[in-house]
Amino acid sequence: MRIDAAGWPFVLGALAIGVAAALLLPWLLVPFLVLAAFFLFFFRDPDRRIAQGDHLVVSPADGRVMVAGDPAGQGAPPGQWKQISIFLSPMNVHINRVPVGGRITKVSYTPGKFLPAYKADAGAVNERSEIWIDHDGQTVVARQIVGILARRVVCRAEADTVVKAGDRYGVMKFGSRMDIFVPVDAEIRVRAGEDVRAGETVIAVLHSKP
Repeated sequence: MRIDAAGWPFVLGALAIGVAAALLLPWLLVPFLVLAAFFLFFFRDPDRRIAQGDHLVVSPADGRVMVAGDPAGQGAPPGQWKQISIFLSPMNVHINRVPVGGRITKVSYTPGKFLPAYKADAGAVNERSEIWIDHDGQTVVARQIVGILARRVVCRAEADTVVKAGDRYGVMKFGSRMDIFVPVDAEIRVRAGEDVRAGETVIAVLHSKP
């Protein structure tokens, strides 16, 4: 299984510290080997069978659905939206995937606080990155949000590029949240409390425009 590039500094750093510590006390190597193994587990990047369909919105992250319907809190972008929020625990795969095919029209980064990611207002005040995707004239927004443990998001998307649903585009470190905003006429396909898998779970369907 591949490991995301963002994980190797953590893995190699844990191993280097462990080897140095073992020169003083050999048993000190063990906890750092365990830590390196955890980092390998955390940054794992499994292949996925991407759900197929022109107007399907797939989950951009593994985790549990917190919100599925009207926007929660004050963090929605300007305009009218439906919102799906997914909470990622440290045990989930943290690779993020593009939720819908189209052209990326905007990529933004906003510095902020580090409130627990499950709080409704975290999407408005926490550090976050957003990508805006135009899918046949309809806009879908995917927002990576840091939490208490997740102090950094990696967003590799670039504006004015064409993407496919399920393409890898970033990673969130050590527990965090993903918000997805879809048009108000989209059909939400998930419910709060449901577990989802990035690229595989259909979370919404966009209606075709005449």
